Amino acid sequence: MQLSKFPHCRAHCQQHAAALALARPSGRDWRPWPADLRFPDRPEAEGEETVQILEGDNFPLMEINTCETEPTEQWDYVLVADHRTQRNPKQVHQQRQFLGELGRKGFHFKVIEDQKQVFFGIRADNTIFDLYRTLLMEPEGPAPRAELARPAPIPATTRIRIVNFILNCKTAAGETFEDLVKDRVFETRFPLHKGEEDLKTGWAQWRKMFCKQPIDNIRDYFGEKVALYFAWLGWYTYMLAPAALVGLVVFLSGFSLFEASQISKEICEAHDILMCPLGDHSRRYQRLSDTCTFAKLTHLFDNEGTVLFAIFMALWATVFLEIWKRKRARVVLHWDLYGWDEEQEEMALELINCSDYKLRPHQHSFLRSTVILVLSLFMICLMIGMAHVLVVYRVLAAALFSSLALPFLEEQVTTAVVVTGALVQYVTIVIMTKINKRVALKLCDFEKPRTFSERERKFTVKFFTLQFFAHFSSLVYIAFILGRINGHPGKSTRLAGLWRLEECHLSGCMMDLFVQMAIIMGLKQTLSNCVEYLGPWLAHKCRSVAASARSRMSRDPELREWQRDYLLNAVTPFSLFDEFMEMMMQYGFTTIFVAAFPLAPLLALFSNLVEIRLDAIKMVRLQRRLVPRKAKDMGTWLQVLETIGVLAVIANGMVIAFTSEFIPRVVYKYRYGPCRRGAHPRIDCLTGYINHSLSIFYTKDFQDPVRIEGSENVTECRYRDYRNAHDYNLSEQFWFLLAIRLAFVILFEHVALCIKLVAAWFVPDVPQSVKNRVLEEKYQRLRDKMCFSTKSTDV
Repeated sequence: MQLSKFPHCRAHCQQHAAALALARPSGRDWRPWPADLRFPDRPEAEGEETVQILEGDNFPLMEINTCETEPTEQWDYVLVADHRTQRNPKQVHQQRQFLGELGRKGFHFKVIEDQKQVFFGIRADNTIFDLYRTLLMEPEGPAPRAELARPAPIPATTRIRIVNFILNCKTAAGETFEDLVKDRVFETRFPLHKGEEDLKTGWAQWRKMFCKQPIDNIRDYFGEKVALYFAWLGWYTYMLAPAALVGLVVFLSGFSLFEASQISKEICEAHDILMCPLGDHSRRYQRLSDTCTFAKLTHLFDNEGTVLFAIFMALWATVFLEIWKRKRARVVLHWDLYGWDEEQEEMALELINCSDYKLRPHQHSFLRSTVILVLSLFMICLMIGMAHVLVVYRVLAAALFSSLALPFLEEQVTTAVVVTGALVQYVTIVIMTKINKRVALKLCDFEKPRTFSERERKFTVKFFTLQFFAHFSSLVYIAFILGRINGHPGKSTRLAGLWRLEECHLSGCMMDLFVQMAIIMGLKQTLSNCVEYLGPWLAHKCRSVAASARSRMSRDPELREWQRDYLLNAVTPFSLFDEFMEMMMQYGFTTIFVAAFPLAPLLALFSNLVEIRLDAIKMVRLQRRLVPRKAKDMGTWLQVLETIGVLAVIANGMVIAFTSEFIPRVVYKYRYGPCRRGAHPRIDCLTGYINHSLSIFYTKDFQDPVRIEGSENVTECRYRDYRNAHDYNLSEQFWFLLAIRLAFVILFEHVALCIKLVAAWFVPDVPQSVKNRVLEEKYQRLRDKMCFSTKSTDV
C-alpha cells in the first residue's frame, strides 16, 4: 500500500493509535503476516520503493503508516533488514514480535523497502520523553507544575539516547537486538544524520585545522561524551605547544655540543683505542673513532638539558591536568550538568523501558575477583614475555645479518637489528591490541558489572593495563636491561647456550632507546592515522559505488536519506573508546621516557592537529551517527592520565640515572676528573672521561681469539663497563656509581612529585567562579522555596 492513500490528520492518528493499543489483546501469539500484507516476492521495477502497512490480528504493527507525519518531526532510528527475510515466516514473526513490543511502549513506525533492504523508521512518542523529564526533575522551583505546562523541546541527542537504550534491552522472549542481528532477523540499526551541515562546513574540514572547535555545536549533535573528548583533545594539543618548544630547544641545544663536546672530541680522536667485538656477529675489532658520528648524535638528546626537561615535563603534566579540570568544570556548568547523576540517569532509563524494573544492588565476589586477578597477571606476564620474544628476535636477527655477508650491513649490524626490532615491536603491538580488547571484554563480562557505565569503567582499567604493558615492555627492556646482563668479553651470557645476547650500541643505550621510540611513535602517529582515515573512506566509497551500480537513487527523499546513512561506515560502542585509548597511549609516549626522546611532544603536536580534523571528518562524513551519551567528566580516563603522570616521573628518573651518561659524567667531573680539586680554566672537566669509562680486556682471554681478525697484533681491547682488569669483576667505581644512581632516582622522584603536588594545590580543580555560581543557585532555590512555603501558609 502506498502512504499517500491515507490522508488523515495527526490528531486522528493519535486517537487511532490509542484506541488500537487498548484493543490489542495482551499475551496473544501473533501469526505470520497475511500473504497479501507481506512484502511481495515479485521483483520491483528498478528504482521503485513501497511503503508497507503491516497488520496483526487486531493490532496494526505500524499505526504511524496510516497518517502523514509533520515536517518538523524526524525518525529517531532506522532498523534495516535484508529483503530476503520477508520470505522467511520465522524471521517475519521475530520482526513482528520485536516491533510489536516497541509499539506497546509508544513507538511509531514506517516501513520502506528498496531492491535489497527493508528500512523500518521508528519514532518514540513524546510521552516517553515526558516520563524521562519527570523522573529526572528535581523539586527545585516554587511551582514545578507551571514549569511542566510549557516543557522545553526534547533535544535530538536525548531522543536518540533513550531510544537506543530501549532497543538494547531484552524483549519478552529474552532476546536483544544483537541476538536478532546474529539470527539475521535484522541487519543493523542507526540514528539518522540530521542537521550536521554546520559541523561539516565549520569543523569537519581540513582547512579548519587551526580554527577553534565549536564544542557547543558538537555537544548538541553528538552529545556530551564526544564533546568532552574533543574539548580535552583540543586543550591537550594546545598545551603541547610549550612542551614541544622546550623539547625542541633541548634537542637543538645538543648541536652546540656537536663539535664542542669534550666527550665527542675524545671519541673522534681515539684512533688508537680498539673496541672489543660486539656479539657473535662481529669478527673484528673496531676503532672507537669509527663511532664518532653516533657519539655526536647521542649528545643531541643525552646532555645536561635532559634532566631539566624531564622535570619540566613532570610539572607540565600536572599543570595540564589541573587546568583541564578547571576548564571541564566551566564547560559542565555551562551545559547545566554540574549536579547530574549518571547512576540516577541509568535508573530512569530502566524505569522508562520497564515500569516493573527491580533495582540491581551492588555485589562483590572474592572468588570472581581472584580469578580476574590471576588471569590479568597471566596476560601481563604474556605482555612481558613478548618483550623476551623481541630479545630472541634481535639475537637471531644479528646472527642472520652477519651471516649474509652484505657489504652495507657489515658495519651497521647493530643499527639494522635495532630498526627491524622496532618494526617487529610495532606489528606486535597492532596484533596484541586486538587480543587485549577481546580478553579485557571477557574479563569484564565475567565480573558481571551492574550497569553499562560500570562495565565501561572496568573495561577501561583492564584494557589500558594490558595495552600499557604491550606498548612499553620493549622500552623497559631497552632502557634498563639491554646490555646489563651480558657478562663481559670472553665470558658472555648466551641464549640457549648458543647465541650471545645483544649489547647496546657503542655510543650507549640511549641511542637504542631513542631509535625504538622514534620508530614506534612515528609509525603509530603516521601509519595508524592513514589507516584510520583511508580505511573508512575507501570502505564508504566502495559501498557507494556498488550500491549505485545495482540501482539508481530512489525518488523518495526520505528513502534516499536512509540509504545514504546506511551506506556510511558502521559504528560500535568502542568507536569513541578507541579514540580515547589511542590518545592515552600517545600521552604515555609523550611523557614516559621523554628524557630519551625530547621530540615526542613536537611529534604529538603535529599528529594531534591532524587527528582532530581526521576524527571530525570521520564522524560527520564517513560514519553513521554516534549514539549521544551524557557525561560531566572523562570518567576513568582522568585517573589514567594521573597514573601516567606518576609513571612518567619514575621512568624518566630511572632513564636519566641508569640509561643516560648523565650520572657517570657528573661523578667523574667531581670525583675522578681534573676538576676534582677545583676548576681549571684551561682544562675541560670531562677530559679523560672516555678512557676512564672503558674497561680493559686482554685478548689472550678470548675463548677463540683466532676467529677474530687481526687478533695476532692486538693484546687488549676496551668495552663499556666498570670492571677490574685483572679478574674482570665489577670494580669499586661500579658500586659507587650504582649508589649515586639510586640516590638520584630517589631524589629526582621526590622533587618531581613534590612539584606535582604543589602545582596541584596551587591550581584548584574547580574555579572559584564555578563554586560561587553553584552556591548562588542553591541559595536562590532555598529562597524561592521559603517564599513559596510562606505564601502557602498565609493563604
